[in-house]
Amino acid sequence: KARSLPKQLVPISPPFCTTLAKPLFCSSSTPASLKTRGKKSYRSSCSSFRNLRAGLRSSTAQRAIAPDQENLVMLDHTSKASVDARVTHSDFELSVNFQDKRIEGWAEMQVQLNSKSAKELVLDTGAGLTIHSAALIMPEGEQPLQFVFGEPHKVLGTALKISLPEGLSEPVRVGVRFTTPPSSSAVQWLEPSQTAGGVHPYLFTQCQAIHARALVPCQDTPSAKMSYTAAVRVPKPLTALMSAVPEDNPESRGLRHLGDSPSESQVFYFTQKVPIPPYLLALAVGELEARELSPRSRVWSEPSMVDAGAYEFADTAKYLEAGESIAGPYVWGRYDLLLLPPSFPYGGMENPCLTFVTPTLLAGDRSLTNVIAHEIAHSWTGNLVTNSTWEHFWLNEGFTVLLERKIMRKLHGEPTFQFHASNGSVFLSEDIARFGENHPYTRLVPDLSGGTDPDDVFSKVPYEKGFYFLYYLQTLVGGHEAFDAFFRAYLKEYQFKTVTSEGFREFFMKYFHDNPAVQQVDWDTWYYAPGNPPVTHSYDTSLSEQAYALAMKWHTADVMGIGRAPDGVSKKDIEGWSSDQIVAFLEKLGQYRSAQPMHADNTRRLVELYGLLDTKNAEIRSAFFKLALAAEDQTVLPHVLDMLATQGRMKYLRPLFRALFKSKMGKDAAIEAFKQNEDSYHPIAKKMVAADLGL
Repeated sequence: KARSLPKQLVPISPPFCTTLAKPLFCSSSTPASLKTRGKKSYRSSCSSFRNLRAGLRSSTAQRAIAPDQENLVMLDHTSKASVDARVTHSDFELSVNFQDKRIEGWAEMQVQLNSKSAKELVLDTGAGLTIHSAALIMPEGEQPLQFVFGEPHKVLGTALKISLPEGLSEPVRVGVRFTTPPSSSAVQWLEPSQTAGGVHPYLFTQCQAIHARALVPCQDTPSAKMSYTAAVRVPKPLTALMSAVPEDNPESRGLRHLGDSPSESQVFYFTQKVPIPPYLLALAVGELEARELSPRSRVWSEPSMVDAGAYEFADTAKYLEAGESIAGPYVWGRYDLLLLPPSFPYGGMENPCLTFVTPTLLAGDRSLTNVIAHEIAHSWTGNLVTNSTWEHFWLNEGFTVLLERKIMRKLHGEPTFQFHASNGSVFLSEDIARFGENHPYTRLVPDLSGGTDPDDVFSKVPYEKGFYFLYYLQTLVGGHEAFDAFFRAYLKEYQFKTVTSEGFREFFMKYFHDNPAVQQVDWDTWYYAPGNPPVTHSYDTSLSEQAYALAMKWHTADVMGIGRAPDGVSKKDIEGWSSDQIVAFLEKLGQYRSAQPMHADNTRRLVELYGLLDTKNAEIRSAFFKLALAAEDQTVLPHVLDMLATQGRMKYLRPLFRALFKSKMGKDAAIEAFKQNEDSYHPIAKKMVAADLGL
């Protein structure tokens, strides 16, 4: 979508002092399922209250994209890109060099001038990205352009400022020749020994949140959506995949700016017609095979893993069809999956047309494939409708968790929706407790000014607090049916665009203008107050009651943590349970034991009774290991260290490293394990774990 420069960015100054000065009570029209947190005030002290109120007046609360102003461009604290010259399309030529661990590249960008006075195109570049040349592309040839660099920033990288001649008329095309460094934060290079096959090297990228600038020079802000094409040269017999649709019969255009292709290489071509934010650029190269899942889906992986992936993800088409029935047509063409090596730092990454997934999902019983429902949901919430800046990340993830659970509801019923919602509230409480109730990162809309790295801020808060807020709104307006109609209207209004929290607020209030219940929504408290949500939901716990009851049984039998076992427990306690119920039991037990850890005798009894070390399910193992490490149970140490050495998913790495480091028995072991394995972790995971350990 074309973008125009806004005439004005209007800061919001909410009357937060009056909002927070009052106890939080729901009005008489509040649904019974919503209970307040009582008379708790956020004013823990006059000083902290003044600081909080001042924070609300920061630029994170700027009005950016209102429903009737679809193409406004707003300030993004995490990008230095120009707003008066915007990239709307890019044609990439990429040549992958495994020997030097570099990607040679050419980016030819179509630039929209939003101001007649635009004198330069400003792009983001990551640390070490080498810029060789820039040129204006004209019918008669290429005209070299001068460029300079801004001051480097350790988080945000360096602005690349390319001078533009006066009197340009659109379309303006600018080309940049570049090379990535071996240390690029967007790329992980794997030696053959780090792959399943052990013969060929492998690479994959991870650009969210602000790492696209370390892969290609670009305007690395979610608000700068662009379409793209790519030609990627790789060594034979490797295969390249991207977050785009492969071209079956491409024109033989080669890589004009990168020289002739050697005979031992081959070129793959891709087209992404739907505008995407730069963080959704993705590339993977390796020895890859595919298995068909449905007419529009296949799974890719290394030959030794691809069949296991095809079995595990066999229900992908069902999730996709359920998503369409709720959110509308799937616009991306293909929905393929790439099952990556173990070092991939996330459960999944919603790269359009090619979701990246972790091998930790290979439980052997399809019990962890709700992650696929989450990534499919991103096809609408995040990819089609995108947060304008990372301050508004909850709009991506809160909506995606909601749609994920609606997909699960469509396939498995309302109790499943309620079960996952209830479990999510446990995860939210844990993260808020870890940060601290008044920590600014527990705000739904955090402040990222001052060069804050979004990676440092992200947690369960945008996911689960975002869901919590949307579920509150859904309950206010009358439930699933009423909210789903709004949801489809919201997606239609903002498809191919970006949106802010204020834009969402305005659209919601306009849509439900005749519903008096929405007038009670305290938007400022939801958006800007730290800590737990201002209301408490009552969920249907019919699927979790047994799990929670068993957790309470183990907890109350030994409240003081002296090793007393509960009466009457046996293997039959969890007979017939799903893996989700077992995880719910362990996580709830962990919540109960947050003040006083279990005794090691009891964590060993859990293993003996329930076979918790016999399962391949990573969720069960991780949840149990957190309990056992807190209990100083030395028998789990070898198992924990093995998990830290054999996979790189941050969902498991970070909590386990933190728990190991916190334990009396494991502080030195945690540091040693990190030093032994850090080179196998993705750069993002390596950075975050090092910070957790204070290294």
